[in-house]
Amino acid sequence: METQVTVKVKLNLANADIASSFTNMMEQYRLACNYVSEYIFNHDFDMKQSRLNKALYTNLRSLFMLKSQMAQSVIRTVIARYKTVKTQMKRNPYKYQDVNTGEWYREIRDLTWLQKPIAFNRPQVDLQRNRDWSYLSSGQLSINTLDGRVKVNPICHGFDQYFDGTWSFGLAKLLKTGSKWYLHISATKTVANFDNQTVKHVVGIDRGLRFLATTYDEQGQTAFFDGKAVMRKRAKYQKLRAKLQAKGTKSAKRRLKKLSGRENRWMTDVNHQLSKTLAQKFGSNTLFVLEDLTGISFERTDLPKALRDQNKSWAFYQLAQFLTYKAHLNNSEVIEVSAQYTSQRCPKCGTTKKSNRNHDLHEYHCSNCGYRSNDDRLGAMNIQLLGTQYISGQEQPKLELTTNA
Repeated sequence: METQVTVKVKLNLANADIASSFTNMMEQYRLACNYVSEYIFNHDFDMKQSRLNKALYTNLRSLFMLKSQMAQSVIRTVIARYKTVKTQMKRNPYKYQDVNTGEWYREIRDLTWLQKPIAFNRPQVDLQRNRDWSYLSSGQLSINTLDGRVKVNPICHGFDQYFDGTWSFGLAKLLKTGSKWYLHISATKTVANFDNQTVKHVVGIDRGLRFLATTYDEQGQTAFFDGKAVMRKRAKYQKLRAKLQAKGTKSAKRRLKKLSGRENRWMTDVNHQLSKTLAQKFGSNTLFVLEDLTGISFERTDLPKALRDQNKSWAFYQLAQFLTYKAHLNNSEVIEVSAQYTSQRCPKCGTTKKSNRNHDLHEYHCSNCGYRSNDDRLGAMNIQLLGTQYISGQEQPKLELTTNA
């Protein structure tokens, strides 16, 4: 099994000419991506690499002065973006409420819902290993541009650990943040396949905002990872964002763009730290069990609007990604199970009843056997149960509706 990480390398440019070459290449690459994107949009979202290459390759070379490999990379970049958007649309169905009954409905979306081609606004370039970039024995990086190859010095703490012979490099992405240049390099490592027979821990994880994660393991131990500080900071970001949006000036829009980047970087750091803590806490040979949140609606009329917005926008999926690759490096695994009834089922008697959960008190109280528990803990308990069923041989464990045990 292979696991993949992204090594983020800061570049130390020797002179302004290199920066100028990078800037020109990135802009031409961006324009070429928009050109391909418009073609895909106008041709029924045809994303077959060979057909796009036949139709667009010559124009990409002549119109944007791209190198041969870069023209190919442009097509792959646009295809990847459309596939990502397609996945995101599938994971987030269109939700609407019936004005007569008040019931919510979901409709799965696809690319035909797009009203215009996907736009590439932020310049960046995908570079192929050994074609467009390479790591030299001198420790420098050789990067291809439209004006020829240039050599730059990487600044990256811990970069050497990826040259122990167990990692292989692939695609690199050249981008600029502020006045700083970066190269994000994809590194892949082969790790042993996860063996269900060697599992030491089965950990159910309930994700949320009040507690970013609530864990429950096979020994009945529960851990809460408080999210109050995160919620407060999110509220500050949202308040500032609303204030800037109300102004609507050019300077306000520039600040909004910077604010968005800062908030995203902060969210990423929070998820990195949390996933690292979880991986280290339970060690190797651990099965981490998460709910599959695909298509799950976070519409909560019982919460203040600010919290409803936070609940919909927090990067739950990103946490799962980070935990997955950290688990793979530690001989562990992450699986997703059905979220159905995990917050409604009593772990003691099996009764499933939605009204047993009190959102205001954050408590679950079983009307059948009287069992009480924190509602986040209860979710983690049911998720952990599904994990044990998976270990026992059920490929797709799922809780069943039981009105009375």
